[in-house]
Amino acid sequence: MKHTIGIIMNGVTGRMGTNQHLIRSIVAIREQGGVQLANGDVIMPDPILVGRNEEKLKTLADKYNIERWSTDLDACLANQEDPIYFDAQTTVRRADSIKKAIAAGKHIYCEKPTASNLEESLELAKLAREAGVKNGVVQDKLFLPGLLKLKRLIDSGFFGEILSVRMEFGYWVFEGDWQECQRPSWNYRKEDGGGMVVDMFAHWRYVLDNLFGNVKAVSCYATTHIPKRVDEQGNEYTCTADDAAYGTFELEGGIIAQVNSSWAVRVDRDDLLTIQVDGTEGSAVAGLRDCKTQHRVNTPKAVWNPDIENPHDFTAQWEKVPANQEFDNAFKIQWEKFLKHVVADEAFPWDLLEGAKGTQLSDLGLKSSKERCWIDVPELKI
Repeated sequence: MKHTIGIIMNGVTGRMGTNQHLIRSIVAIREQGGVQLANGDVIMPDPILVGRNEEKLKTLADKYNIERWSTDLDACLANQEDPIYFDAQTTVRRADSIKKAIAAGKHIYCEKPTASNLEESLELAKLAREAGVKNGVVQDKLFLPGLLKLKRLIDSGFFGEILSVRMEFGYWVFEGDWQECQRPSWNYRKEDGGGMVVDMFAHWRYVLDNLFGNVKAVSCYATTHIPKRVDEQGNEYTCTADDAAYGTFELEGGIIAQVNSSWAVRVDRDDLLTIQVDGTEGSAVAGLRDCKTQHRVNTPKAVWNPDIENPHDFTAQWEKVPANQEFDNAFKIQWEKFLKHVVADEAFPWDLLEGAKGTQLSDLGLKSSKERCWIDVPELKI
Protein backbone atom coordinates (compact mmCIF):
# COMPACT_ATOMS: atom_id res chain seq x y z
CA MET A 1 0.00 0.00 0.00
CA LYS A 2 1.24 3.49 -0.87
CA HIS A 3 0.70 6.36 1.59
CA THR A 4 1.05 9.70 -0.21
CA ILE A 5 1.51 12.46 2.37
CA GLY A 6 1.45 16.17 1.64
CA ILE A 7 4.16 18.32 3.24
CA ILE A 8 4.10 22.13 3.42
CA MET A 9 7.78 23.08 3.18
CA ASN A 10 8.31 26.68 4.29
CA GLY A 11 11.70 28.35 3.90
CA VAL A 12 13.34 25.87 1.54
CA THR A 13 14.79 28.61 -0.67
CA GLY A 14 17.53 29.18 1.92
CA ARG A 15 20.87 27.37 1.82
CA MET A 16 20.06 24.67 4.39
CA GLY A 17 16.46 24.29 3.32
CA THR A 18 17.37 23.80 -0.33
CA ASN A 19 20.42 21.55 0.01
CA GLN A 20 19.72 19.37 3.02
CA HIS A 21 15.95 19.28 3.38
CA LEU A 22 14.72 19.56 -0.19
CA ILE A 23 17.41 18.06 -2.43
CA ARG A 24 19.16 15.56 -0.16
CA SER A 25 16.08 14.55 1.84
CA ILE A 26 12.64 14.91 0.25
CA VAL A 27 13.76 14.77 -3.40
CA ALA A 28 16.09 11.86 -2.58
CA ILE A 29 13.28 10.00 -0.82
CA ARG A 30 10.99 10.50 -3.81
CA GLU A 31 13.71 9.30 -6.21
CA GLN A 32 14.33 6.13 -4.18
CA GLY A 33 10.62 5.28 -4.35
CA GLY A 34 9.56 6.50 -0.92
CA VAL A 35 10.08 5.24 2.62
CA GLN A 36 9.31 1.58 3.21
CA LEU A 37 7.53 0.50 6.38
CA ALA A 38 8.02 -2.81 8.17
CA ASN A 39 4.75 -4.18 6.76
CA GLY A 40 5.84 -3.43 3.19
CA ASP A 41 3.78 -0.24 2.79
CA VAL A 42 5.49 2.80 1.29
CA ILE A 43 5.31 6.47 2.31
CA MET A 44 5.64 8.90 -0.60
CA PRO A 45 6.12 12.59 0.31
CA ASP A 46 4.23 15.11 -1.82
CA PRO A 47 5.76 18.53 -1.04
CA ILE A 48 4.44 22.01 -1.71
CA LEU A 49 7.18 24.64 -1.56
CA VAL A 50 6.24 27.82 0.31
CA GLY A 51 8.09 31.10 0.59
CA ARG A 52 8.13 34.79 -0.20
CA ASN A 53 10.11 34.72 -3.46
CA GLU A 54 7.96 33.47 -6.33
CA GLU A 55 10.88 33.22 -8.77
CA LYS A 56 13.02 31.11 -6.44
CA LEU A 57 10.14 28.79 -5.65
CA LYS A 58 9.28 28.24 -9.31
CA THR A 59 12.92 27.61 -10.20
CA LEU A 60 13.30 24.98 -7.47
CA ALA A 61 10.00 23.31 -8.33
CA ASP A 62 10.85 23.10 -12.02
CA LYS A 63 14.36 21.81 -11.40
CA TYR A 64 13.31 19.00 -9.06
CA ASN A 65 10.00 18.01 -10.67
CA ILE A 66 7.83 19.32 -7.85
CA GLU A 67 4.35 20.19 -9.04
CA ARG A 68 3.25 22.54 -6.27
CA TRP A 69 4.54 25.83 -4.88
CA SER A 70 2.93 28.88 -3.28
CA THR A 71 3.58 32.26 -1.66
CA ASP A 72 0.36 32.00 0.38
CA LEU A 73 1.07 30.14 3.62
CA ASP A 74 -2.46 30.61 4.98
CA ALA A 75 -3.98 28.96 1.91
CA CYS A 76 -1.54 26.05 2.24
CA LEU A 77 -2.40 25.56 5.90
CA ALA A 78 -6.08 25.45 4.98
CA ASN A 79 -5.53 22.45 2.71
CA GLN A 80 -6.44 19.28 4.60
CA GLU A 81 -4.53 17.15 2.06
CA ASP A 82 -1.21 18.40 3.50
CA PRO A 83 -1.02 17.15 7.11
CA ILE A 84 2.66 18.04 7.76
CA TYR A 85 4.14 21.51 8.15
CA PHE A 86 7.92 21.91 7.90
CA ASP A 87 9.75 25.14 8.76
CA ALA A 88 13.31 26.10 7.74
CA GLN A 89 12.84 29.88 7.85
CA THR A 90 15.14 32.17 9.80
CA THR A 91 14.62 31.80 13.55
CA VAL A 92 12.80 35.10 14.04
CA ARG A 93 10.03 34.02 11.62
CA ARG A 94 9.64 30.41 12.76
CA ALA A 95 7.50 30.57 15.89
CA ASP A 96 4.59 32.56 14.44
CA SER A 97 4.32 30.22 11.44
CA ILE A 98 4.46 27.11 13.62
CA LYS A 99 1.68 28.51 15.84
CA LYS A 100 -0.48 28.96 12.75
CA ALA A 101 0.29 25.42 11.61
CA ILE A 102 -0.57 23.93 15.01
CA ALA A 103 -3.84 25.86 15.03
CA ALA A 104 -4.57 24.36 11.61
CA GLY A 105 -4.01 20.86 13.01
CA LYS A 106 -0.76 20.14 11.18
CA HIS A 107 1.96 17.82 12.40
CA ILE A 108 5.10 19.90 12.93
CA TYR A 109 8.68 19.26 11.85
CA CYS A 110 11.12 22.16 12.01
CA GLU A 111 14.68 23.34 12.14
CA LYS A 112 16.27 24.58 15.30
CA PRO A 113 16.37 26.85 17.20
CA THR A 114 12.62 26.44 17.39
CA ALA A 115 12.20 30.06 18.55
CA SER A 116 14.22 33.11 19.58
CA ASN A 117 13.83 32.49 23.32
CA LEU A 118 12.95 29.76 25.79
CA GLU A 119 9.50 31.12 26.66
CA GLU A 120 8.41 30.94 23.03
CA SER A 121 10.00 27.52 22.47
CA LEU A 122 8.14 26.11 25.47
CA GLU A 123 4.91 27.68 24.24
CA LEU A 124 5.28 25.83 20.92
CA ALA A 125 5.84 22.52 22.70
CA LYS A 126 2.82 23.11 24.94
CA LEU A 127 0.56 24.13 22.05
CA ALA A 128 1.54 21.05 20.05
CA ARG A 129 0.88 18.75 23.00
CA GLU A 130 -2.51 20.34 23.72
CA ALA A 131 -3.47 20.10 20.03
CA GLY A 132 -2.45 16.45 19.90
CA VAL A 133 -0.30 16.93 16.80
CA LYS A 134 2.91 14.99 16.27
CA ASN A 135 6.01 17.13 16.30
CA GLY A 136 9.74 16.91 15.79
CA VAL A 137 12.86 19.02 15.61
CA VAL A 138 15.84 18.52 13.32
CA GLN A 139 18.78 17.11 15.32
CA ASP A 140 20.88 16.07 12.36
CA LYS A 141 24.29 15.69 13.96
CA LEU A 142 23.11 12.59 15.84
CA PHE A 143 22.94 10.81 12.47
CA LEU A 144 26.35 11.80 11.12
CA PRO A 145 28.64 8.81 10.41
CA GLY A 146 31.34 10.02 12.81
CA LEU A 147 28.89 10.44 15.68
CA LEU A 148 27.17 7.13 14.95
CA LYS A 149 30.56 5.42 15.22
CA LEU A 150 31.18 7.30 18.47
CA LYS A 151 27.80 6.18 19.79
CA ARG A 152 28.74 2.59 18.90
CA LEU A 153 31.87 2.92 21.07
CA ILE A 154 29.89 4.37 23.98
CA ASP A 155 27.27 1.61 23.81
CA SER A 156 30.00 -1.07 23.74
CA GLY A 157 31.57 0.24 26.96
CA PHE A 158 34.82 1.03 25.15
CA PHE A 159 35.60 4.13 27.24
CA GLY A 160 35.09 2.63 30.67
CA GLU A 161 34.19 5.65 32.80
CA ILE A 162 33.94 8.73 30.56
CA LEU A 163 35.90 11.57 32.13
CA SER A 164 35.74 14.47 29.69
CA VAL A 165 34.60 15.64 26.27
CA ARG A 166 36.36 18.27 24.18
CA MET A 167 34.68 19.67 21.08
CA GLU A 168 36.21 22.05 18.54
CA PHE A 169 33.95 23.54 15.89
CA GLY A 170 34.15 26.24 13.26
CA TYR A 171 36.20 27.73 10.46
CA TRP A 172 37.16 31.11 9.03
CA VAL A 173 34.14 32.89 7.54
CA PHE A 174 35.39 35.56 5.17
CA GLU A 175 34.45 39.10 6.05
CA GLY A 176 32.94 39.76 2.63
CA ASP A 177 35.27 42.53 1.50
CA TRP A 178 38.11 40.86 -0.40
CA GLN A 179 36.44 37.44 -0.54
CA GLU A 180 32.74 36.62 -0.52
CA CYS A 181 31.31 35.59 2.86
CA GLN A 182 30.24 31.93 2.83
CA ARG A 183 27.43 32.42 5.35
CA PRO A 184 24.40 34.77 5.16
CA SER A 185 24.89 38.21 6.71
CA TRP A 186 21.90 37.78 9.05
CA ASN A 187 23.99 35.25 10.99
CA TYR A 188 26.01 38.17 12.37
CA ARG A 189 23.10 40.44 13.34
CA LYS A 190 21.47 39.77 16.69
CA GLU A 191 18.28 41.57 15.67
CA ASP A 192 17.82 39.07 12.80
CA GLY A 193 18.29 36.01 15.00
CA GLY A 194 22.00 35.58 14.41
CA GLY A 195 24.78 34.60 16.80
CA MET A 196 27.04 31.65 17.48
CA VAL A 197 25.39 30.79 20.81
CA VAL A 198 21.85 30.93 19.41
CA ASP A 199 22.90 28.96 16.33
CA MET A 200 25.13 26.25 17.77
CA PHE A 201 24.22 25.70 21.43
CA ALA A 202 20.98 24.09 20.22
CA HIS A 203 23.20 21.53 18.47
CA TRP A 204 25.56 21.02 21.40
CA ARG A 205 22.62 20.45 23.76
CA TYR A 206 21.25 17.45 21.89
CA VAL A 207 24.71 16.05 21.13
CA LEU A 208 25.77 16.19 24.79
CA ASP A 209 22.39 15.02 26.16
CA ASN A 210 22.03 12.08 23.77
CA LEU A 211 25.61 10.82 23.77
CA PHE A 212 27.11 11.57 27.17
CA GLY A 213 24.54 12.77 29.71
CA ASN A 214 22.14 15.62 30.37
CA VAL A 215 23.68 19.08 30.72
CA LYS A 216 23.48 20.19 34.35
CA ALA A 217 25.36 23.52 34.31
CA VAL A 218 27.01 25.91 31.85
CA SER A 219 29.77 28.51 31.88
CA CYS A 220 30.17 30.48 28.66
CA TYR A 221 32.08 33.39 27.20
CA ALA A 222 30.62 34.75 23.96
CA THR A 223 32.30 37.46 21.93
CA THR A 224 32.35 39.19 18.54
CA HIS A 225 35.84 38.82 17.11
CA ILE A 226 35.07 40.43 13.72
CA PRO A 227 33.22 43.72 14.39
CA LYS A 228 32.36 44.62 10.78
CA ARG A 229 31.48 42.59 7.71
CA VAL A 230 30.19 43.20 4.18
CA ASP A 231 26.72 41.92 3.22
CA GLU A 232 25.37 40.35 0.02
CA GLN A 233 24.81 43.78 -1.56
CA GLY A 234 28.39 44.89 -0.87
CA ASN A 235 27.45 47.16 2.05
CA GLU A 236 29.51 47.20 5.24
CA TYR A 237 27.54 46.54 8.41
CA THR A 238 28.25 46.30 12.12
CA CYS A 239 28.13 42.80 13.59
CA THR A 240 25.79 42.86 16.56
CA ALA A 241 25.83 39.10 17.26
CA ASP A 242 28.57 36.94 18.76
CA ASP A 243 30.70 35.02 16.24
CA ALA A 244 32.51 32.84 18.80
CA ALA A 245 31.58 31.09 22.04
CA TYR A 246 33.81 29.27 24.52
CA GLY A 247 31.72 27.04 26.74
CA THR A 248 32.23 24.58 29.57
CA PHE A 249 29.41 22.20 30.51
CA GLU A 250 28.93 19.96 33.52
CA LEU A 251 27.07 16.79 32.56
CA GLU A 252 25.38 14.07 34.55
CA GLY A 253 27.87 11.73 36.18
CA GLY A 254 30.49 14.44 36.61
CA ILE A 255 31.59 14.50 32.95
CA ILE A 256 33.10 17.83 31.89
CA ALA A 257 32.62 19.03 28.30
CA GLN A 258 34.59 21.90 26.82
CA VAL A 259 33.20 23.29 23.56
CA ASN A 260 34.86 25.97 21.44
CA SER A 261 32.75 27.34 18.58
CA SER A 262 34.05 30.04 16.25
CA TRP A 263 33.53 31.59 12.82
CA ALA A 264 36.93 33.27 13.26
CA VAL A 265 39.27 30.28 13.49
CA ARG A 266 41.47 28.68 10.85
CA VAL A 267 41.24 24.91 10.73
CA ASP A 268 44.16 22.74 11.86
CA ARG A 269 42.34 19.56 12.83
CA ASP A 270 40.86 16.52 11.09
CA ASP A 271 37.42 18.05 10.43
CA LEU A 272 35.26 21.16 10.88
CA LEU A 273 33.86 19.49 14.00
CA THR A 274 35.96 17.20 16.17
CA ILE A 275 34.86 15.56 19.42
CA GLN A 276 37.49 14.02 21.68
CA VAL A 277 36.23 11.71 24.41
CA ASP A 278 38.62 10.54 27.14
CA GLY A 279 37.77 7.66 29.45
CA THR A 280 39.52 5.38 31.91
CA GLU A 281 39.77 2.54 29.35
CA GLY A 282 40.23 4.46 26.12
CA SER A 283 39.81 7.63 24.08
CA ALA A 284 38.29 8.52 20.73
CA VAL A 285 38.20 11.45 18.34
CA ALA A 286 35.19 11.74 16.04
CA GLY A 287 34.62 14.07 13.12
CA LEU A 288 31.68 14.44 10.80
CA ARG A 289 32.39 11.13 9.04
CA ASP A 290 35.35 9.40 10.67
CA CYS A 291 36.25 8.23 14.16
CA LYS A 292 39.54 6.99 15.59
CA THR A 293 40.43 5.38 18.91
CA GLN A 294 43.29 4.76 21.31
CA HIS A 295 42.71 2.03 23.88
CA ARG A 296 44.33 1.90 27.29
CA VAL A 297 46.62 -0.98 26.29
CA ASN A 298 47.74 0.85 23.13
CA THR A 299 48.44 4.21 24.75
CA PRO A 300 52.11 5.21 24.27
CA LYS A 301 54.03 6.62 27.22
CA ALA A 302 54.44 10.31 26.47
CA VAL A 303 57.17 12.11 28.43
CA TRP A 304 57.55 15.87 28.49
CA ASN A 305 61.06 16.84 27.43
CA PRO A 306 61.41 20.21 25.67
CA ASP A 307 65.18 19.72 25.24
CA ILE A 308 64.90 17.13 22.46
CA GLU A 309 63.01 16.80 19.20
CA ASN A 310 59.56 15.24 19.69
CA PRO A 311 60.04 11.46 19.12
CA HIS A 312 56.32 10.75 18.66
CA ASP A 313 54.03 10.95 15.64
CA PHE A 314 50.98 11.37 17.84
CA THR A 315 48.40 11.29 15.04
CA ALA A 316 49.75 7.94 13.80
CA GLN A 317 49.11 6.31 17.18
CA TRP A 318 45.32 6.13 16.70
CA GLU A 319 43.29 3.37 15.07
CA LYS A 320 40.42 4.12 12.68
CA VAL A 321 36.95 2.80 13.53
CA PRO A 322 35.57 0.83 10.54
CA ALA A 323 32.28 1.86 8.95
CA ASN A 324 30.73 -1.66 8.94
CA GLN A 325 27.63 -0.19 7.25
CA GLU A 326 26.45 2.26 4.61
CA PHE A 327 25.70 5.73 5.98
CA ASP A 328 22.93 7.83 4.43
CA ASN A 329 22.52 11.62 4.64
CA ALA A 330 21.88 12.64 8.26
CA PHE A 331 18.96 14.95 7.44
CA LYS A 332 17.36 12.32 5.20
CA ILE A 333 17.61 9.66 7.93
CA GLN A 334 15.71 11.85 10.39
CA TRP A 335 13.13 12.85 7.77
CA GLU A 336 12.42 9.17 7.15
CA LYS A 337 12.03 8.59 10.88
CA PHE A 338 9.59 11.50 11.19
CA LEU A 339 7.50 10.29 8.25
CA LYS A 340 7.30 6.85 9.87
CA HIS A 341 6.31 8.55 13.12
CA VAL A 342 3.40 10.35 11.43
CA VAL A 343 2.15 7.50 9.24
CA ALA A 344 2.95 4.41 11.33
CA ASP A 345 3.28 5.93 14.81
CA GLU A 346 6.87 4.75 15.17
CA ALA A 347 8.84 6.32 18.04
CA PHE A 348 10.37 9.77 17.51
CA PRO A 349 11.86 11.21 20.72
CA TRP A 350 13.20 14.46 19.23
CA ASP A 351 10.11 16.60 19.77
CA LEU A 352 9.52 20.33 20.34
CA LEU A 353 10.31 19.97 24.04
CA GLU A 354 13.73 18.58 23.10
CA GLY A 355 14.08 21.57 20.78
CA ALA A 356 13.23 23.90 23.67
CA LYS A 357 16.15 22.43 25.61
CA GLY A 358 18.46 23.82 22.94
CA THR A 359 16.92 27.28 23.26
CA GLN A 360 17.23 27.00 27.03
CA LEU A 361 20.95 26.31 26.79
CA SER A 362 21.42 29.23 24.38
CA ASP A 363 19.62 31.60 26.74
CA LEU A 364 21.60 30.40 29.75
CA GLY A 365 24.87 30.52 27.80
CA LEU A 366 24.30 34.16 26.89
CA LYS A 367 23.29 34.93 30.49
CA SER A 368 26.44 33.22 31.76
CA SER A 369 28.58 35.23 29.35
CA LYS A 370 26.95 38.51 30.38
CA GLU A 371 27.20 37.80 34.11
CA ARG A 372 30.52 35.90 33.91
CA CYS A 373 29.35 33.01 36.06
CA TRP A 374 28.30 29.33 36.16
CA ILE A 375 24.55 28.76 35.76
CA ASP A 376 22.61 25.60 36.60
CA VAL A 377 20.41 24.14 33.86
CA PRO A 378 17.04 23.16 35.36
CA GLU A 379 14.90 20.34 34.04
CA LEU A 380 12.34 21.51 31.48
CA LYS A 381 8.69 20.55 31.87
CA ILE A 382 5.45 21.66 30.22
